[in-house]
Amino acid sequence: MYVASGQVTCIGFKADIILWDFPKQELLARLSLHEGKVEGLSFSPRGIYLVSLGGQDDGRVMVWDVSKREAVCGSPASPRSAGNANVVMCSSCRDEMFVTAGNFTIRVWELDTATKKIHPSECYAGQLRRITVCVQMTDDDGDFYLGTTSGDVLKVNTSSKVVTACGPQKKKFSMGVTALLLPKTGGLIVGTGEGTVALCTGSDFQVKKRMRVEGAVTSLTCRGRDDQFFIGTNKGQMHRSAYATFKEELVAICHTEAVNDIVFPEGHSDLFVTCSTNDIRVWYTPERLERLRITVPNVTCHAVEVTRDGMVIVSAWNDGKIRTFVPATGEPMYEINNAHNLGVTAIAATSDCKQIISGGGDGQVRIWNIGEKTQKLREVLKEHRGAVSCIKTNKNDKEGVTASLDGTCVIWDLVRYVRKQMILDNTLFKCVCYHPGEYQIITSGTDRKLWDYKEGTVTHVGVGHSGNITRLKICPANKYIVSVSADGAVLIWKYPSSG
Repeated sequence: MYVASGQVTCIGFKADIILWDFPKQELLARLSLHEGKVEGLSFSPRGIYLVSLGGQDDGRVMVWDVSKREAVCGSPASPRSAGNANVVMCSSCRDEMFVTAGNFTIRVWELDTATKKIHPSECYAGQLRRITVCVQMTDDDGDFYLGTTSGDVLKVNTSSKVVTACGPQKKKFSMGVTALLLPKTGGLIVGTGEGTVALCTGSDFQVKKRMRVEGAVTSLTCRGRDDQFFIGTNKGQMHRSAYATFKEELVAICHTEAVNDIVFPEGHSDLFVTCSTNDIRVWYTPERLERLRITVPNVTCHAVEVTRDGMVIVSAWNDGKIRTFVPATGEPMYEINNAHNLGVTAIAATSDCKQIISGGGDGQVRIWNIGEKTQKLREVLKEHRGAVSCIKTNKNDKEGVTASLDGTCVIWDLVRYVRKQMILDNTLFKCVCYHPGEYQIITSGTDRKLWDYKEGTVTHVGVGHSGNITRLKICPANKYIVSVSADGAVLIWKYPSSG
């Protein structure tokens, strides 16, 4: 079983297609001919060929021989009178046929294996001028369906190359048709840009059932069985639904932007908190589900902390504010405005919950006294020249350590508010923590390895993230390891046994 993925690069650079052996999770080959972006990929029914579609700066459609790992032939994807092709879909029955569509263009292609050339046939749409964003082929290749940005669906006959139906006529789908699925039970399932999933029937595509999910629908796919299908959205959510009930069930969720921090409440392994752009989320570890979402639009949360008594979520934001919330409900408590000039990049709370220590993009470390109704600046510490990335305090709150992107770690006396020691290195310190005995500190960057502390050897390697890992935490009960990354993923790992 093969899986193919396409790359996005800069203009003028090659965009690779990577062919993977899915069961072994191994890279088989890199296919390099497209430039800038690979817009779409589709395997032929028997997996003999892979058809690839280049992006706007490339404009070509290529046919690849999967077994030989080489190109068979290629051609401009669209006629000069039309715009760019956006989607490609192979036939359901024949390896030599595929369809491309896009900005005012619909083409059915035939591969001539003898001459190694592909020949397009234009499809007639009459007065209809549509921008296609998704395509779905019937099992018998008799017709294919196109979803458009105008909010309607086109049905095209594969033999005659003519649009035979268009709908709905009266009330089109808001924000365009973004995904299509042909279930075995009949009808056509449509996903839209506003989050509507609808079951349509008949030549006029009348809506018989509908449901709503959060965010634009990006993909629809059937399960191995015929009674269920899955829905993916641009809000990082995956839903499951049965054809009969047509009701969504959330099965997976993640952040849509880079996850910047993670924290477990003191003594609790079943809950943890993450932060990203626009929101803070509280997760229930055993069920791997989101329990609470705190939304603050148009700003990014760089760091989050839960006070030792578990009563306050303290967060650091790029608009220079420190915001606090009630963990159970997400209700705002108090804000510290203009805490740092270049945004708040790191946060920590003392064990007595009476002080907050913040770090900023300006390199300053500030200590705040927290009262029942007041928040006052107690001290400003100036040693770092780059953004502060992490702050930790020891158990008695008399000492703290800060890490910075300028390559320094500073150990502070939190009684006299002076520097005790500075550590310099030719690196970007991303995080820092105290050894349990508090006689050493440990620093780290973006690594995916688990080390044996005493031996200094790698014991386990976890592969799962597609972007840099931004934070990693071990739960208090040593049952889970949770890692978050720049790809927006939150991965929960089983803590390895000592044996």
